[in-house]
Amino acid sequence: MRMTCLALLFAAGVTPALAQEKNFELKLSHWVPASHPLQKSLEDWAAAVEKDSGGTIKSKVFPAQQLGKAFDHYDMARDGIADVTYINPGYQPGRFPIIAAGELPFLMSDAKGGSMALDEWYRKYAAKEMKDVKFCLAFIHSPSSFHSRTKKIVVPDDIKGMKIRPAHATMANFVTSLGGTNVQSSAPEVRDIIERGVADAVTFPWGSLVLFGIDKVTKYDMEAPLYVTTFAFVMNKAKYDQMSDRQKKAIDNNCSTEAAGKVGEPWGKFEDAGLAKVKAESNHEVYKLTPEQTALWKKASEPLVKTWGEAVKKGGVDPDAAMSDLRATLKKYKALAD
Repeated sequence: MRMTCLALLFAAGVTPALAQEKNFELKLSHWVPASHPLQKSLEDWAAAVEKDSGGTIKSKVFPAQQLGKAFDHYDMARDGIADVTYINPGYQPGRFPIIAAGELPFLMSDAKGGSMALDEWYRKYAAKEMKDVKFCLAFIHSPSSFHSRTKKIVVPDDIKGMKIRPAHATMANFVTSLGGTNVQSSAPEVRDIIERGVADAVTFPWGSLVLFGIDKVTKYDMEAPLYVTTFAFVMNKAKYDQMSDRQKKAIDNNCSTEAAGKVGEPWGKFEDAGLAKVKAESNHEVYKLTPEQTALWKKASEPLVKTWGEAVKKGGVDPDAAMSDLRATLKKYKALAD
């Protein structure tokens, strides 16, 4: 009887191992609107996994904080509330100090190359720093800067006394060091806090500024590659461990440095296109920095590198070696800022 069953399986073109595979429907969660390019990136990621798994792994994307708040998405993957989540490590200061290297000012110049460099570099640290989940990939958005409701921010001294919503923990430290006050909120809440005067300014990329309607409540925009934000896709470990070897390979094939570039590139193009949109708005003043002003910002940001180094050293990482490696990897992908 057993030989007969095996013969039937082989005749049908199905191996015994594949016949025993479970079917999965993964919950993919993120916290930006469904109109954001990340939605399509996750849909494309899910389609690739489905194809590579022979149709045994399907997915459903839940946008706009449907399954939980933006700040909770790492823990949501850890606890199985969602199977794959999109996280901003910088939303939780001090929890992920190594990947925070990508947040340092004037380091990265390009979304696709920067995403691939960050991902390749971080893979040697991810298993330890994000040990509660299966790390999938890391990426960034295009470099961006300050957008203000109340005044032009031209030199570091202009931050003094301002209330600013920072993109992540590194920018929060920067604001504090310059005499400003941080106002914490997730991206979907930024327009409201600026409109109500709770915050005077925000660090935000250009396309998303328009998408979230923040351009309706800001006026002054610094056109400078001041910072980027690091992001990641992470997965529930237990769900991954339930999968067959072939299904795990389907996940692994799409949790790669190449995949990181595929996520970072369209998002980068979306953000870059936002610059022209903001410039076209009559109520906005978009301005560039002079070389002298840029030098002041770079000088003011130098202590952030030391702070990052002290944080990773506590976890047993050599900050000088790690930073040197990151810069070399960025150079490899032509994404190292001048």
